Amino acid sequence: MMRPGARQYVVTRPLYSEDSFAEEHEKVYRQRKTMLDHLKLYFTCDVKRVKHAALSLLPVIGWLRIYRIKEWLLPDVVSGVSTGLVAVLQGMAYCLLASLPPWYGLFSAFFPVVIYFFMGTSRHISVGPFPVLCLMIGSVVTRLIPDEGPPVNITGLEGLSVDDQRVLVASSVTFLVGIMQLGMGLLQVGFVVMYLSDTLVSGFTTAAAIHILVSQLKFVLGLQVPGFSGPLSLIYTLEVIFNKITSTNVCDLVIALIIMAMVFIVKELNDKFKSKLPVPIPIEVIMTVIACGVSYGFDFENKFGIDVVGHIPQGYESPVAPNLQIFQETAMEAFPMAIVGFAVAFSVAKVYSVKHDYTIDGNQELIAFGVSNMFGATFKSFAASTALSRSAVQESTGGKTQVAGLISAIIVMIVTLAIGFLLAPLPKSVLGAVVIVNLKGMLMQFRDIPYLWRRDKPDCMVWLCTCTASILLGLDLGLAVGLGVELISVVLRVQFPRCSVLANITGTDIYKDRKDYFSIFEPEGVKIFRIPSPIFFANIDFFKNKLVEALGFNPLQILKKRNKALRRIKKLLKNGDLQWTSMGFLNTTCGSIGDSEDQDNMEELDQPIDFKDLPAQIDWNRDLPANIFVPKVEVHSLILDFAAVSFLDISALKGLKTMLKELIRIDIEVYIVACDPYILEKLHDCCFFDEEVQPSMFFLTLHDAMLNILDKHSEQTEKNPDHGKIITTVTVHNSLKIREKDVPEPEHKF
Repeated sequence: MMRPGARQYVVTRPLYSEDSFAEEHEKVYRQRKTMLDHLKLYFTCDVKRVKHAALSLLPVIGWLRIYRIKEWLLPDVVSGVSTGLVAVLQGMAYCLLASLPPWYGLFSAFFPVVIYFFMGTSRHISVGPFPVLCLMIGSVVTRLIPDEGPPVNITGLEGLSVDDQRVLVASSVTFLVGIMQLGMGLLQVGFVVMYLSDTLVSGFTTAAAIHILVSQLKFVLGLQVPGFSGPLSLIYTLEVIFNKITSTNVCDLVIALIIMAMVFIVKELNDKFKSKLPVPIPIEVIMTVIACGVSYGFDFENKFGIDVVGHIPQGYESPVAPNLQIFQETAMEAFPMAIVGFAVAFSVAKVYSVKHDYTIDGNQELIAFGVSNMFGATFKSFAASTALSRSAVQESTGGKTQVAGLISAIIVMIVTLAIGFLLAPLPKSVLGAVVIVNLKGMLMQFRDIPYLWRRDKPDCMVWLCTCTASILLGLDLGLAVGLGVELISVVLRVQFPRCSVLANITGTDIYKDRKDYFSIFEPEGVKIFRIPSPIFFANIDFFKNKLVEALGFNPLQILKKRNKALRRIKKLLKNGDLQWTSMGFLNTTCGSIGDSEDQDNMEELDQPIDFKDLPAQIDWNRDLPANIFVPKVEVHSLILDFAAVSFLDISALKGLKTMLKELIRIDIEVYIVACDPYILEKLHDCCFFDEEVQPSMFFLTLHDAMLNILDKHSEQTEKNPDHGKIITTVTVHNSLKIREKDVPEPEHKF
């Protein structure tokens, strides 16, 4: 209990090693489940589990039961209409990124949304085309069905037009992406998205924004540019654009610039006055309607030769089966699409779930997107995720649930079935301009570079490597490179941690890095070494080297020199060149030990020092007879702070035991403090302890070990005028809640 009016505490308790603490305080027995127990539980079926499974697979059942019609229906309708209008335009615009006819984007803005309404756990994201995913699909489409040259030899493409071939490729890839996402969801591996850090995703999406920007230049400039795929495709595209820049269609360029300027200005005003506007001004829709009317009225297609959307078929097409040969051709590219699509959607969903205080399930999201993509692919839509701007519209206009998403799908359906023909005169440069303006958020991520460089240089390198590789090598290879660099950075941080030597903060039981503070106290002959990471096969040698550096000597070398000197002393005694007296050893020779002597049995020099056949033990810190020199060791106690060590593998156990034996054999007392109970249990299970390495070296806290050392070496510490700087009493008076011995602690599962 805190003393009244004073921010200090006082504790009086015994000094604890791990053994003494275990003897005095009985642990609660907890029966841990085996793998067989978990399997039995997983395959157990009862009414409760069936109900839970139904609610998990169809989250719509859960939130529809609590749907507040009077409070939520109107905001959902307003949000759904606003989002639907944006989805129509973005669906057609993003479809150009996939190298498909624009109206197929309407399919992607409808079918996946309907399935997600029933199976998704997020209430606010707007499902549909995502520009990065569309671009990745476009690279596959142009690789298999290039603009120039024959398509890849795939059974099932015979007799189809180029557009139909590309649609079949896109839908087949989407179906494969859906299978992968569904499989990962059923296998409960939604955690894979954790390996895509915010830094990696930021660098990747920035590179994707540059790819998207370059891909839309041909529509803005009105140029005929063939599609490229693979490494350096961006460079090849820019080369063709610059070669044809003199053929720019001025009408397309002017329309695009006007659209971009107007959309950008109004979007900025929407952001500035979003608290005062009931709903954001749908400027993209307004400008699209105006552009359609002007294009139709002045016949831009025939007078100025601009490229327009053209005829949009009414209604939906018959479902098609995916092409299995395309699966084989695109499996390597489909997997990063599945990961990226889910990662982006899950990240956005997580932001809104935190903001509106509800939970989302990563594995169920994988299942929802998997089924959505598989269902949509059968109706010729392409892979869906979520667009940040569209989700922002759905949330900012008051959307409460996925009812808003369903209504947006209905708006898209109305356009597809009834009024799609009105969009026929829409210039493609308008769609390209809309896509470019919506890249602002992703392109502004370049501002992250100075921040990351100041705060965390390894993270900055991950960002730069991911972005550069994605720009030059393509998005699929770039993502793989970025992930590799990220994992390497994590491994390097763990493999080469910042080890430190600690010292006592004067007058406290607190120990900090001795380089960081002035008021510190280091007892003579005591070293405190802190390891701030797990110890495993990759960093055990680094850990040993750092410990040797902190000690100032190599224990193994000291041990070998002592054993070598001991052999020499025994040999001199045997030959009569050295005699033992009451005053110590008496030299009868001036010879010195030579390095060339005693070369037999050199491998035994690392064994424990054996004083057998000697009249007395040798004090290695004093001068030795016969001019024998062995480096003196001023350290008598070493404390290893294991507070940050979360695990040790078998290689680390072997290396640690070898190192401890070397230290013990040169008379250094080793103490390991704050060790995790599970590590200590593992040490017992692995037969870590023996006659030399004993459990008694483990202490509960660093201060316990320090007080034990001071008590054990009391004669030496009392000579030191600073020995009183280590406090020996800390007292806390507090009302503690005592658990009944017979009542087991419930085991929580996280």
